[in-house]
Amino acid sequence: MKQLMRLPLGIAMLGVLVLGAVGCSVAPPAQFYQLHQAETTVASGKSNATVLLGPLKIADYLQRENVIQRKLDGSLSLSQEARWAGSLQDDIGQLLLRQISSELGSSRISLYPDRVGMKAQAQVVLSISRLDSGVEQPAVLEAQWRLLDAKGTLRNSRVLRFEEPHNGELSDQVRAQSDLLGQLSKQLVSALQKALPNHTVKKDTRKSNATTRNEKPATEQGEQINIPVVEPVRELEVYRF
Repeated sequence: MKQLMRLPLGIAMLGVLVLGAVGCSVAPPAQFYQLHQAETTVASGKSNATVLLGPLKIADYLQRENVIQRKLDGSLSLSQEARWAGSLQDDIGQLLLRQISSELGSSRISLYPDRVGMKAQAQVVLSISRLDSGVEQPAVLEAQWRLLDAKGTLRNSRVLRFEEPHNGELSDQVRAQSDLLGQLSKQLVSALQKALPNHTVKKDTRKSNATTRNEKPATEQGEQINIPVVEPVRELEVYRF
């Protein structure tokens, strides 16, 4: 009889333990991050340069949903609280595309393989072998880019490594990684400006033509002002008486 009375109490205690275990095993809600897009202006159109960005390749360990954390001993771990909001590779490509377009002043920038209807004057092939950070590790970007002309000839190439400090918080780590990609975009723009033909920079022909019609060269104006008007000489008539 006593055993029957103790049975409900035992079941109740077991239920409490199970609920407690389930409550402890529930992970905190994940936080999603995107690379910080710098406040760039829309391409001014001062250049009609046509650039193909890509193929873009990132290291295998970066192709994950979780944000990677690097420890002091160099080992890597997956953050259980921080995740990327979408594909990190696509996010990198869009960030570089917008910044290059703004700094180069051209809207004719396409991200590989989307090159329908365009004939690129230059192509940037990019490989990112490292882009990570940690609570006690700075943000590091290691990459290689190659610049090809319209014929596919190699015009320039560089292997680079950038570092950026942060305060340890995940949000600031993402900010630091975004700044590193901004440094990369500036380097690519500088290389593109040197490699692209000069005629890709547009000139305001209407204004220059109007200036030519309305304004005469300084030398010509000087001649008109300094040279006096000469009247034709009349022949003197001689009267004889």
